[in-house]
Amino acid sequence: MKSVQLPVEYVPPTPVEELSVRSADGIRLHVEVHGRPGAPTVVLSHGWTCSTAFWAPVIRQLADRYRVVAYDQRGHGHSEIPPSRARYSTRALAEDLAAVLARTVPAGERAVLAGHSMGGMTIMAAGGRPEVAERTAANVLISTGPSDLVAELTVLPDAVRAPGLRRFLHRQLLRSRMPLGPVSTVSRAALKYATMGPSSPAGQVEATARIVHACPTGVRVHWAGVLDRLDVRAGLGRITAPTAVVVGTADRLTPPVHAHRMVAELADPQGLLLLPGVGHMAPLERPVEVAAEIHRMAAAHLGGAATAAVPVDPAAVPAAASAAERTTVA
Repeated sequence: MKSVQLPVEYVPPTPVEELSVRSADGIRLHVEVHGRPGAPTVVLSHGWTCSTAFWAPVIRQLADRYRVVAYDQRGHGHSEIPPSRARYSTRALAEDLAAVLARTVPAGERAVLAGHSMGGMTIMAAGGRPEVAERTAANVLISTGPSDLVAELTVLPDAVRAPGLRRFLHRQLLRSRMPLGPVSTVSRAALKYATMGPSSPAGQVEATARIVHACPTGVRVHWAGVLDRLDVRAGLGRITAPTAVVVGTADRLTPPVHAHRMVAELADPQGLLLLPGVGHMAPLERPVEVAAEIHRMAAAHLGGAATAAVPVDPAAVPAAASAAERTTVA
């Protein structure tokens, strides 16, 4: 098996602080704090089968400007694995986020929340919760969707046209109990096809594969069951904070159709950023653009502290934006 060198930007940075946070049902969550103590806070929530390591390149982009909080979703990374299937739910996701915010964002202060995939679903599931809303200045929803995930998947080739058959086969893929095993040439290729853009370099694919393969099979399967039945549209409609949406045009898992629907349902939409040729793993594939969008929301909605603490490099932002298309919302 040929090994692939992991580029330094995908190596998880050392946090300045590590915390253990108990959620409402007692599950222990692993939380990391990076960046500048006392700076405006950004909270990162990762997706299905990922971990805090997934955010490494985005953290590297933000850490010199923000206090960056990242946590492992229950069952993932260093967080506790729930003892029963009943502990896997969108309610649990929302309660976990609320617990992390209560521990890391002091009363009276607010943060920008950024969620990728299931992390974005977490933010939507928490929509309308006062304990989350009072600590939220703005949101960035990345490569995510509120419902109908199986119906909208585009992993199977177009040759499989029958809607019922496509849905059945997609559900079997989503809920597969097959252990992923060691990272291999075949698994890298399959993962790249399903989750990343076609031009993703080997280092990005290797980083993604190592993260995804580290997720325990049982955890992956239990969360797949939640995603199969996902419907957080009610929470999405109750989000009052300004919210931006980001999606790659080559995302097979949460295609852009979801992003357009979310923008239409948000109370205060702040634009849709389309990343051409990017797959589902946008924070790994395009960390500069994703970090720039998080900064845009922080600078606009965290007030003078964020603007002062985060000087914008005029050369960097146009370079990030040049590869993307933002649709503004009136």
